[in-house]
Amino acid sequence: MITDNPTTMKIEADLKQLGVAKNDNLLVHSSLRSLGELPSGAETFISALLTVLGSEGTLLMPALSHSSVNSDNPVFDLLNTPCCVGALPEYFRKRPGTLRSIHPTHSVCGTGHNAQLLLGDHYKDSTPCGKNSPYYKLKDLGGWILFVGCGLNPNTSMHAIEELIEPEYLFSEPVDYQIILPENQKMHMRIRRHGFKAKGWAQAYGRLINIMSAKYLRQGKILNADCYLVDVQNMWQMAHMTLKNNPLYFVERIKEE
Repeated sequence: MITDNPTTMKIEADLKQLGVAKNDNLLVHSSLRSLGELPSGAETFISALLTVLGSEGTLLMPALSHSSVNSDNPVFDLLNTPCCVGALPEYFRKRPGTLRSIHPTHSVCGTGHNAQLLLGDHYKDSTPCGKNSPYYKLKDLGGWILFVGCGLNPNTSMHAIEELIEPEYLFSEPVDYQIILPENQKMHMRIRRHGFKAKGWAQAYGRLINIMSAKYLRQGKILNADCYLVDVQNMWQMAHMTLKNNPLYFVERIKEE
């Protein structure tokens, strides 16, 4: 870990100013580039996160692989399949000591006190973000979601709320996946895929800012990046209520070119 350079110390100060605290359970969505130049790249940011969270905290990042693991290539290798959501989570995935949940398209990586608790049952789900997923479990631990330079739209946890409602745009046909585990063990999972784009819809999770107060959806800067810190329990409460009243609130029609 990197703990003694000025950039790391500035990141730590910015995280604390935003509201990230010791012992938090934190899921991070990110654009590494948005932070600006880092002296040791992704490790600089991860070291700062882990220092602020402390030994009893937990750091999670999505390790989605739906762009490469699909109906045409239904094979997921737990140790080797890369994620498709940016440089920071891919670095974190390969970092020593990081765990990864077993799910072909919507896995999560994590380290820290509650990592195994949050990740360990994901293989039991038949959807991307079901009740055994880290996205669902995080609310029960009073967790937070940090968005670093990427806006609020890449909010995978919102899928878990949508899965409770099952709006018309959500699911497509199920796919049978082969899962390759360590030591070449194998298992199979049948998963109902999400079908937004195929049905002509795009996610509009930035609308959370319209229904959550500043106490639960905080805005600030980490280095050069515009950031949000979201209280998961309040997000669930407000988004679930909103979706029950209007199942199409968090999507918009894809405009034809």
